[in-house]
Amino acid sequence: MHDIRAIRENPAAFDAALARRGSEPVSSEILALDEARRAAILEAETAQADQNRAAKEIGKAKAAGDDAQFARLRDEVSAKKAEVARMQARAKELDAELQTLLMGLPNLPYEDVPEGVDEEDNVEIHRWGTPREFAFAPKEHFEITGVQPGMDFETAAKLSGSRFVVMSGAVARLHRALAQFMLDTHITENGLTETWTPVLVRDEMMYGTGQLPKFGEDSYQTTNGWWLVPTAEVPLTNIVNGETLDESYLPRRYVAHTQCFRSEAGSAGRDTSGMLRQHQFEKVEMVSITRPGESRDELDRMTGCAQGILERLGLPYRTVVLCTCDMGFGARRTHDIEVWLPGQNTYREISSVSVCGDFQARRMNARFKPADGGKPEFLHTLNGSGLAVGRCLIAVLENGQEEDGSVTLPEALHPWLGGKSRITPEGALV
Repeated sequence: MHDIRAIRENPAAFDAALARRGSEPVSSEILALDEARRAAILEAETAQADQNRAAKEIGKAKAAGDDAQFARLRDEVSAKKAEVARMQARAKELDAELQTLLMGLPNLPYEDVPEGVDEEDNVEIHRWGTPREFAFAPKEHFEITGVQPGMDFETAAKLSGSRFVVMSGAVARLHRALAQFMLDTHITENGLTETWTPVLVRDEMMYGTGQLPKFGEDSYQTTNGWWLVPTAEVPLTNIVNGETLDESYLPRRYVAHTQCFRSEAGSAGRDTSGMLRQHQFEKVEMVSITRPGESRDELDRMTGCAQGILERLGLPYRTVVLCTCDMGFGARRTHDIEVWLPGQNTYREISSVSVCGDFQARRMNARFKPADGGKPEFLHTLNGSGLAVGRCLIAVLENGQEEDGSVTLPEALHPWLGGKSRITPEGALV
């Protein structure tokens, strides 16, 4: 959410920053609501003061035996009480309107975020590895002979409908090994704290990280009001919801492996083959909570953590900075990491690492107390995939495929696979 004081101080700059994201100017509407809200609050406070004054006079009139004055003041207090209640209700209504308007506006991009309207305007900043040259036409993951016995879309469709998969045997074990490898690497080498969280959260938590109020259709809600998390960003970031932390507690760096759920609203017809875009999937998610002055460096650190997983697996990738109109709702700057998929002959997103500044912290009212005893400040939050497990599985299978339908697995995974190193054309792990 945005700082109303900053909008008051420089509405033109606020509108200009929103325009970079393709949003219409809105500062005049915000300031009109803000002015009406503050006026209503002042009226309510003035009426409350009048009520309190009259209440004090009642006692004096009663002590003096002035029945007429007592009755007049009593009626005045009663009328003022009703007036105060009405004014307070109006102020509360205007405040809710203002909060709803602010809650629906995206974060402002940093000045160094490239201008652009879609993914074609994203800017590559790093590339690692050279795509393998195949002596045969590489297949997509679900077409590889040795993969097909362990990746069942028909049974999943019978159980749940489209965009689900049942994995078994070697494929299921490889999927699990990838998640364990990612977790262990982030914990032992990158200094993240392993965290286990619920995957059902309350409305307030979805508001806190920006999935609500605008993007409810992208997620699943249970009949009793809980939300299935679209990513562990939601519970991990909201650990600090409503908290005021000591500065010595920062930075906090979390990692969690969870099931994730997305309705994929608006993505009809996109990536319908295979398991690239599923309603249920797994991610290893990183979240950092930092001091304001450290969040940009933390973005680079987290990006490096995600890139390191791909390098350990020997998977070629590139990193791009998303342009202003391609960033997510809560981001100020985002680095997308795209892994090479030979079956599609292109790079596809496998991680998105974003710095949100104090945008989420304001929504969550999450602050820290400076060590020097200064006024509490809003925290900065960051999140990123480290990595999307299913997409990493796809990349390992496609990059390691052989002409006979077998798959050679990355050496880095062998310890998590009991020393086994390949999937046979028959689908066995050996």
